[in-house]
Amino acid sequence: MRRILVTGGAGFIGSNFIRYTLENYADSHIIVLDKLTYAGNLDNLKDIKDGFSDRYSFVEGDICDPKTVGSIFLGHKLDTIVNFAAETHVDRSLLEAGSFVTTDVYGAFVLLEAAREHGIERFLHVSTDEVYGDIPIGSSKETDNLSPRSPYSASKAGGDLMALAYHISHDVPVVITRGSNNFGPYQYPEKFVPLFITNAIDDMPLPLYGDGRQVRDWIYVLDHCSGIDTAMRKGATGEIYNVGGGNERENIEIAQTIVKTLEKPASLIQHVRDRVAHDRRYSLDCSKLMALGWKPEHEFNEALSHTVAWYRDNQSWWRRIKSGEYMEYYRAQYGQRLDTDKSSIFDT
Repeated sequence: MRRILVTGGAGFIGSNFIRYTLENYADSHIIVLDKLTYAGNLDNLKDIKDGFSDRYSFVEGDICDPKTVGSIFLGHKLDTIVNFAAETHVDRSLLEAGSFVTTDVYGAFVLLEAAREHGIERFLHVSTDEVYGDIPIGSSKETDNLSPRSPYSASKAGGDLMALAYHISHDVPVVITRGSNNFGPYQYPEKFVPLFITNAIDDMPLPLYGDGRQVRDWIYVLDHCSGIDTAMRKGATGEIYNVGGGNERENIEIAQTIVKTLEKPASLIQHVRDRVAHDRRYSLDCSKLMALGWKPEHEFNEALSHTVAWYRDNQSWWRRIKSGEYMEYYRAQYGQRLDTDKSSIFDT
């Protein structure tokens, strides 16, 4: 029985990875460690708890707490760590960077130190294409220099370097994946796709940064999960693997597709003042991971339509979220950018 610690497992990609693993590998037991901050949601794991109770355990706690991490190692005889735990949103990092450094760098250190002390077979560290920075032409390869341009991407780059240092210095069996922009069910609605879907459902403005011509490579979350799984099981220790969907789209095209799918007016799309240091384009060369037998399976337009339908059909999930702390963040990020009657947007 493979015993896998999944940190940040109550979040978007983490919960989808747990579901993917338990459905595909009967010999896997998942132990989840999650602090349950604003983006951690036990509702994301409810079907997992109900359907896989014999192969699933949950611990509420912080990866930055060595005692909590150490007790999990002692109590569960782990052989694998998959580290999703991170502060992840660029916009939030521009408002307050400290928590990103703490979780994404120091938290990674705590996990790596525990892995060194207790010994494991594999430490899969989940990172992002944003560590490469803006890519005007071509595609990023794993050997490219890192050039982060936001506190978020800088903190993720710091975690990557810490992981590689522990592999070199202490022979911790580290593998790193760098994924492109994810979309799919259970994504916290501050992110681009679910923000625009849920706003459109409620006939609220879709705040599109700048001219909307920024290019991202989009990957459906289950394709990302299968890529992480491939790197975890087949990748060489000390190596980095890019995980991209091969779906480069301008942000404005995604916004237009969402309103069209929901049969909403294009006038909901409202251009707003761009955020600072907004990278213009990301692009990944994923040939290294594909050489291990992986490829994305979900066609982009079908996956996006499925995602729109999921948020339309699961409004109870996201309506509970889009209040309180979320609305405070939304006001801070978009309140002065949106040229409209703010009372109709922010009254809750």
